Amino acid sequence: MRLDINLATRPYEDARQFWLRWGLGVGALAALTLLLLLWTVSEWRHAGRDRQEIARLNAQIKERDDERAQAQAFLDQAANRSTRDQSQFLNGLIQRKAFSWTRVFEDLEQVMPTNLHVVSLRPELDEQGQVELNMKVLGDTREAAVDLVHRMEGSKHFQSAQLVAENQEAQAGVGATVVSIYVPDVTERSGK
Repeated sequence: MRLDINLATRPYEDARQFWLRWGLGVGALAALTLLLLLWTVSEWRHAGRDRQEIARLNAQIKERDDERAQAQAFLDQAANRSTRDQSQFLNGLIQRKAFSWTRVFEDLEQVMPTNLHVVSLRPELDEQGQVELNMKVLGDTREAAVDLVHRMEGSKHFQSAQLVAENQEAQAGVGATVVSIYVPDVTERSGK
């Protein structure tokens, strides 16, 4: 079989230049792929350690839940119900007694705008055992109550401050209801 090649129709191409350019590109991609593969294997091993740690912590949580369920079952027995109820009552009294009105007013003094004053303050325990303050405040303008909420948000003693209601008092100005979670400073309390 005979092949006739006409050089005039197929010009000369430098294949070495082609393979040099493309070879460097393919080599760089191969190196990048290898680095990504090594990084993936390394992270997979770290994730395996994390999965083991999570499994260990979940096992501890399950143990604590089982202990709690056993303790709750023990307390729910008829012979122990009165002791449980008395304990819950006393714990509630201790929590209420631990509330420091002086400390609350000192912390409120730090965030209270000058043209606003507290009309009433009612602390309550929420479902998580946190002290929720329900305050009725009175001021010249609505902006004073909004300023109070902003200042409370910036304080370490008040969390989740919200302006839940506002009304126009006849001659006294603008009244508002502000609700916030109060977080006492534990270090100050333990230092006393």
